[in-house]
Amino acid sequence: MVLLVVDTQEELINEYLYQCVNFLENVRNLINTARASNVEVIYVMHDDGPYSNMTKGKIGFDICNNIKPKNNEKVFIKYVNSPFKETGLLDYLKSKCEKDIIVIGLHTDKCINAAVICGFEHDFNIIVPIEANSTEDNTFMPAIKSWQYYNKFMWPNRYARCISVDEAINIIKEKNKL
Repeated sequence: MVLLVVDTQEELINEYLYQCVNFLENVRNLINTARASNVEVIYVMHDDGPYSNMTKGKIGFDICNNIKPKNNEKVFIKYVNSPFKETGLLDYLKSKCEKDIIVIGLHTDKCINAAVICGFEHDFNIIVPIEANSTEDNTFMPAIKSWQYYNKFMWPNRYARCISVDEAINIIKEKNKL
């Protein structure tokens, strides 16, 4: 089992995120629980290229200060929504014979959706703690509707097991007992 933390970067974290304060608290709790339980925490960061604030060397690229990776934790860089496309993550997980991935981060309707669907297509068991992903309003719907659509309709019983943060924390703690 691994905890995959997607795009929790400075440029993306703002007050427009659905349930921003709760989202950040839940992400921190899951990361801390995984670390305490010897469940590997893996980060994925999005690089939007040299003309963006989300590129190496710019402050918007950095992971949010209070959830930064530790020195020994893996960080993969992606240039598209999927964390599995040409990042090395897929090969890394296969080399470790990992099957279970808990996916958290940003944005529900973009990179989290890609992580869930692509992970499913690569035969991983995807777990989504629903209070640990978030998004902003988009052209077609408000953030709450987008968040509900994916967490309550699109992913469950198709691509992922969508559960509460508390359930995810219990799963992580139980993994440590095996």
